[in-house]
Amino acid sequence: MELGIGMFGDLAFDQATGKYRDAGVKIREILDQVKLMDEVGIDVFAMGEHHRPDYAVSSPEIVLAAAASITKNIKLASGVTVLSSSEPVKVYEDFSTLDLISDGRAEIFVGRGSFIESFPLYGYSLNDYEELFDEKLELLLKINSEENVTWSGKLRAPMQNQTVYPRAKNDGKLSIWRAVGGTPQSVLSAAKLGMPLVVAIIGGMPIQFKNLIEFYKQEYQKGGHDVSKMQIAIHSHTLVSDDQSVIEAYFHKYKSQADRVGASRGWAPYTKMQYDGGRSKDGALFIGSPAEVADKIAYMKEIFGITRFIGHMDMGDPDHDVMMKSIELFGEKVKPEIQNL
Repeated sequence: MELGIGMFGDLAFDQATGKYRDAGVKIREILDQVKLMDEVGIDVFAMGEHHRPDYAVSSPEIVLAAAASITKNIKLASGVTVLSSSEPVKVYEDFSTLDLISDGRAEIFVGRGSFIESFPLYGYSLNDYEELFDEKLELLLKINSEENVTWSGKLRAPMQNQTVYPRAKNDGKLSIWRAVGGTPQSVLSAAKLGMPLVVAIIGGMPIQFKNLIEFYKQEYQKGGHDVSKMQIAIHSHTLVSDDQSVIEAYFHKYKSQADRVGASRGWAPYTKMQYDGGRSKDGALFIGSPAEVADKIAYMKEIFGITRFIGHMDMGDPDHDVMMKSIELFGEKVKPEIQNL
């Protein structure tokens, strides 16, 4: 089973200055952290895309390209590319270029994203929310699988016998995963297309997603796809520390970001009871000692049969030294416990 780390580039808000911390500093910290991930044997790094003041990264492919130049083995993925408001030709071009820079380590996680800022920013209508994604996914998969593309849709100009360059290393084919938040229709679409699946489990109890993942497996097999090639990942909030005081203190940073996002969605303020409940065996937070985190990942393997776990590790912008220690423990203590599952 592969072990990965995901980030959104969260920026802490300084109440004294009334400003978010410097995005350039954060991005340089991320690159230091990815370099360490590579050194301690983490399998995958996934960088998210956001267009908001509280996140540092709007172009994950740029950060991933920088990471490619300072790493040797780690796979480099978007987590996610908001495909509905992206141009599929450019997405393929960017990631095939990253693939060549990294000698075949690029991956794309495509999804609708959990925020909508990119739609007005890039001139798209939310009235076309569903159709934009479906049409653009169809085109991206066609570009990925065929050298000469002829395609037409409703929301983009057609392509007539055109080739997108450069081609990725593996006969032009990139690994493209479908990232979902729990919508059955999205899971069904991924299964029918035979796409690898990433399920974001960031609240409640993971066991609640069991039926959804079983549904994916059944529909994947019904679609005639090779079950031996089926890949399923989950993506959950994670922090590893062997110091209980660090785990306790992290609640405040976690709450700060949860409340900032939640305020725009009508959520109640995040509580310590939720944090502690999430950290329990049945909760969705992988926050604790190396042994606690390893045990929970092993439990996810048991109930879901996952082939990859991605720990989302910068929720609330933990301090750089805390992040570096968490990454070190994730690679050196957690990975050995789960790699043979």
